[in-house]
Amino acid sequence: MSSHHVVREKQEPALLVLGLDNFADELLGQLLEWSPTVIATPQTAEKLIVKGIKIDWIITNGTDDVLQSDVKLMPCGNDNLTAAALKYLTRYEYSAVNIITDKLKLKDYEHFADKINLVIFNDHKKIFAINPGFSKWKPAGETIELLSPAGKLEFTGLEKIKDDQYKTTADGFFSLRFDGPFLFIAEDL
Repeated sequence: MSSHHVVREKQEPALLVLGLDNFADELLGQLLEWSPTVIATPQTAEKLIVKGIKIDWIITNGTDDVLQSDVKLMPCGNDNLTAAALKYLTRYEYSAVNIITDKLKLKDYEHFADKINLVIFNDHKKIFAINPGFSKWKPAGETIELLSPAGKLEFTGLEKIKDDQYKTTADGFFSLRFDGPFLFIAEDL
């Protein structure tokens, strides 16, 4: 990219920070590289500010003290923090969001899996929703974990190592076919 490449708003995935425990600063830096819209909770906002990271929105039902200028408050109303942020992002037509969380509740994301490209970082794993017929190149020996039920699962390039865990058999593409609109899978970071 040239130094005068312009990143348009919503072109890069937004960043939703629900928890930062055990999350590497280096990976956080990579997710912030293109200046995404940053949405945080009051607790994660404090941690981000200490790291010198600019926040755009804080999701809350309180009247938290805003610790940076130009930070907007996003009331969550009757929604939990995750749903409030994802409703905002889908309403304003963001195409993708990277989510950092300490507690994974896939149920919080299921309603949004067909509305926005979700990539969830939790417990040293990268989790995302895939459609039937998904394929991806991976090196041999990588672990793929299925996190939601898959009807009539068929796969190539993988071998089952235990319930819902598979390993790539060789460098190259693996594919997953199944019944259903989507399936959450996890890869090790």
